Amino acid sequence: MLYGFNNLTKTLSFNIYDVCYAQTQKDQMEYIDYIDEQYNSERLTKILCDVTEVIGAKILNISKQDYEPQGASVNVLIAEDNILTEQIDPSCNQGKLEWKKDMIHAHLDKSHVTVHTFPEFHPEKSIATFRVDIDVATCGTVSPLKALNYLISSFDSDIITIDYRVRGFTRDLLGKKCFIDHHITSIQDYIDSKTLDKYDAIDINVYQSNLFHTKMIIKDIELDNYLFNTRESQLTKENKIEITENLRREMIEIYSGMNIYQN
Repeated sequence: MLYGFNNLTKTLSFNIYDVCYAQTQKDQMEYIDYIDEQYNSERLTKILCDVTEVIGAKILNISKQDYEPQGASVNVLIAEDNILTEQIDPSCNQGKLEWKKDMIHAHLDKSHVTVHTFPEFHPEKSIATFRVDIDVATCGTVSPLKALNYLISSFDSDIITIDYRVRGFTRDLLGKKCFIDHHITSIQDYIDSKTLDKYDAIDINVYQSNLFHTKMIIKDIELDNYLFNTRESQLTKENKIEITENLRREMIEIYSGMNIYQN
């Protein structure tokens, strides 16, 4: 049993990349338009609302924005359905703590779900990419790890980097500090096995700091999933090999975080 409110802050951060072969600059621009339509702020809001439901939280406030020429952002403030909240007495500017189902906005600034999108291409390349940054930060007993599988399945995920961190401490009834309230050895433990089978994944974890990091890259490239405005059946054998190699190079560089191949 804990004394008072669970003060642990749990943060799950995603970078998800979708890679596409778009041969001409016209194709690349049409791909960006397609992504902006598919993942506009309305669609992203729906995804984040579903995430909030999956992790068992309650929505307090939604802010969303579509950008020009491309990209979108959504921020959702969330909370548990039952938390210890602070009620302010305006006459003496002092607070008292009580269990209540209704939330106050100012007390919950550390619990939120955010998403930002970054479509991009270069006119001299035949590759276009789409990056999604997602943060799920919660305080209390709500766990953002429950949203892992839903988020991965919500996007065309070729490369995924995931960071999970538990910050702060809370106390039990005797005053002993608790720096983490659940068992975890790897983020991969929370990802569906069928999903993991599709990726090569590595972990970099710092257990003493409650820091967990996982990187994933898709194993198999099925060209029809990556070609924009064309089909694999329209390509020669040589074209297929070249395009597959270009896609794989792009993925490896994003996955490794460095430029490996010569232009």
